[in-house]
Amino acid sequence: MTITDTSAASTGTASEVPVIAHWIDGALRPSESGRTAPVYNPATGAVQARVALADQAEIDEAIASADAGFRVWSGYSIAKRQSVMFAFREILNARKRELAEIITAEHGKVVSDAMGEILRGQEVVELATGFPHLIKGAFSENASSGIDVYSLKQPLGVVGVISPFNFPVMVPLWFVPIAIAAGNAVVLKPSEKDPSAALWMAKIWQEAGLPDGVFTVLQGDKLAVDGLLESTVVQSISFVGSTPIAQYIYETASKNGKRVQALGGAKNHMLVLPDADLDLVADQAVNAGFGAAGERCMAISVVLAVEPVADDLIAKITDRIRSLKIGDGAGVDGVEPDMGPLITDVHRDKVSSYVDIAEADGATIVVDGRGFTVDGHEEGFFFGPTLIDGLPTTSRAYTEEIFGPVLAVVRVDSYDEGLALINSGEFGNGTAIFTNDGGAARRFQNEVQVGMIGINVPIPVPVAYHSFGGWKKSLFGDAKAYGVHGFDFFTREKAVTARWIDPAARNDGAQGGINLGFPQNS
Repeated sequence: MTITDTSAASTGTASEVPVIAHWIDGALRPSESGRTAPVYNPATGAVQARVALADQAEIDEAIASADAGFRVWSGYSIAKRQSVMFAFREILNARKRELAEIITAEHGKVVSDAMGEILRGQEVVELATGFPHLIKGAFSENASSGIDVYSLKQPLGVVGVISPFNFPVMVPLWFVPIAIAAGNAVVLKPSEKDPSAALWMAKIWQEAGLPDGVFTVLQGDKLAVDGLLESTVVQSISFVGSTPIAQYIYETASKNGKRVQALGGAKNHMLVLPDADLDLVADQAVNAGFGAAGERCMAISVVLAVEPVADDLIAKITDRIRSLKIGDGAGVDGVEPDMGPLITDVHRDKVSSYVDIAEADGATIVVDGRGFTVDGHEEGFFFGPTLIDGLPTTSRAYTEEIFGPVLAVVRVDSYDEGLALINSGEFGNGTAIFTNDGGAARRFQNEVQVGMIGINVPIPVPVAYHSFGGWKKSLFGDAKAYGVHGFDFFTREKAVTARWIDPAARNDGAQGGINLGFPQNS
């Protein structure tokens, strides 16, 4: 399915490549802003489309459409909303391969990895199909004489979701199904780097029976982001991205009276104790460090090797890196590579600059991915898996998020030294410990200052009925993503205190009368 529009102006290029439109009021909406941005095929480096960048009029139109959609959707019965959720889940499941190929075409990740992203997002859709019991209020009969107290959970209204390039389907699905199930209308601002998956989802929401306006896709850049943050109609903002932007989102949206869940960056460490199975560790370090080309906030970027295991572990990781196949994520003749390209040449060069920094700071580049090319795809945005030893903990390559296939080994003398390094960092998203010692694992889960912890699991992304979110500068705002936190975030509660007067009792003077004192229970 192609979801593009070629009628919008784009500074002389619209006749050459399609222009990706907005989705407003249940239909593709060609942009009239005259502003676009390139959408690349990362494997070839070619511009394959341009995406519209909304102006203020289009931002206002999108929000107004969502507001109208909310007024319809919030009046639907729970049973009718639930039927739409089930229909969406079934269509998504039946056509997920189609969606995976759209992801790969714009993001570059391997198709099987894109399928995995969809399946993890689908878990949240499946959670959302069971929403009725998660939005129930509570009832206390006869809390005081003749008085009942009960609570209602109601939707917020129009909510904004701002998603990153690295997971163009999974991250929106962390928020959108729960928000819609709870009765809200959503305006999604996808990344301008890979915007087509959002339009594909808009189409299947419509096929599932969702009323027009309840799910809107607003293409754009910072102007669109600020339009959502500053709108008096938008009631909440959900965001995933880098820490500086997450902090900006949190501060700006909060200043404008909105609920905010803004998930930021990470620098995830894996602590390896001497008793760990080093073959297992090496496998998992490669998977967690280089999967999705390292472009994920839960990637392992630092292995803390408690001596004397570092040399053996580095040798095992190096052997595994040498066997990895790098190439076009779409595969050739049905054969997929292990890892695809990075999202843009700008990002590739940024990742490369961190390896330069590590080398200048005295680290040893054991496996060097700089300058990596793929035959037949010399203009693609490829960067080879990189392994670094002896990285100083004062180096920017250690302290800052790289967001690429770069794995550093830092040697430590003890569990306590490794734990102290993790806890001293500014991020607190994910971490892992590899050990066969249950006591050490229990101590780690209690002492580490991180929001998501793996024990012999390298990427501890919680299942949908728990919630995703870190600590410290990895999370800003009121709630984590999905799970019970998600339903609490997208609803607000009313408490009702009710008394129905028995006419006979009133006539007898048993109820009523004037009393200016503070109400008391009896």
